[in-house]
Amino acid sequence: MSQMERIYKIHKMLDRNRAVPFQKLLEELEVSRASLRRDLQYMRDRLGAPIEYSRERRGYIYSQPTAGEDGDSARYQLPGVWLTPGEMHALLLMHELLSQMDSRVLEGVLAPAARRIESLISGGRVKPKDIRRRFRIIAARHRPVDEQIFRIVSTAVLQRKRLNLTYFSRSRGEIMPRTVSPQRLIWYSSNWYLDAWCHTRQDFRSFSLDAIRGAALLDQKADEYPQEILDERLGAGYGIFAGPPRETAVIRFGLPASRWIEREIWHPDQRLTPLPGNEFRLEVPYSDPRELVQDILRFVPHVVVEAPESLRQLVLSHLQDALAAHSGDVRKPAGGEARLSAG
Repeated sequence: MSQMERIYKIHKMLDRNRAVPFQKLLEELEVSRASLRRDLQYMRDRLGAPIEYSRERRGYIYSQPTAGEDGDSARYQLPGVWLTPGEMHALLLMHELLSQMDSRVLEGVLAPAARRIESLISGGRVKPKDIRRRFRIIAARHRPVDEQIFRIVSTAVLQRKRLNLTYFSRSRGEIMPRTVSPQRLIWYSSNWYLDAWCHTRQDFRSFSLDAIRGAALLDQKADEYPQEILDERLGAGYGIFAGPPRETAVIRFGLPASRWIEREIWHPDQRLTPLPGNEFRLEVPYSDPRELVQDILRFVPHVVVEAPESLRQLVLSHLQDALAAHSGDVRKPAGGEARLSAG
């Protein structure tokens, strides 16, 4: 019998408003005296149970009435949600990892629940501070999101309301007004994105939350679209860029890059083929090549684009721009910004 089951049984026995002798509890629970004492102490300290030993009645009682059929809310009752210590550790770990992803926008929402969980497990072997010390998320290239913007956008997503956005388009370098029906929030590559139907452009778009300069919640209901449509229109391409795949990139990786590629997932529909000499050929579908080009350039000079020719030329153009930038005056601003921009 688990501790959870024992506590529930103790509660049922005390709930009858009768004094229950220690020996009776031992017989019903079939545990040692030390285990029973720990259970009673746990109920007092962690669950707030008003358990007392009555010398007059020669047994354990609740010092205040328990919740009965009259529904008196002042009477003691066990918490409505039961979690094992392992489940509570998992929840606290989830809170810690989510907070590390973007502490400013998530900490305020999650902190009260985390403090409650900490109070429940603080006497156990695993301390809350150990979870914080032993598990870390390092959000590389993270772009912080304004907390107020995050709250407005997440409220619109959950309440199914339209939004007016003031959005900075990095590719154009312009501030653009947008009216959108938000569909879902995405955490991708250490940054937040909003998948939405854009009423201004009459198409699906993914908006980087850090590029939203202003957001206003509207009274109008958001248009609804099935998840299958969203996945097809926004999730089928490569990376964060929307659109159904139009091309398939064929990329060959040599040592030592192939040792990493062997274990990496670039796309759910990728194909990875081993080649002689510890090389690998990776085939991935894509619609917009910008993010794919950046990932390919991470493995230069141990990578070759075999197809299509348009992607091969685009990678070559970036390499030539980089060579020109590094061959000239280091104080001169580098070019190629528009082509590198990810919007």
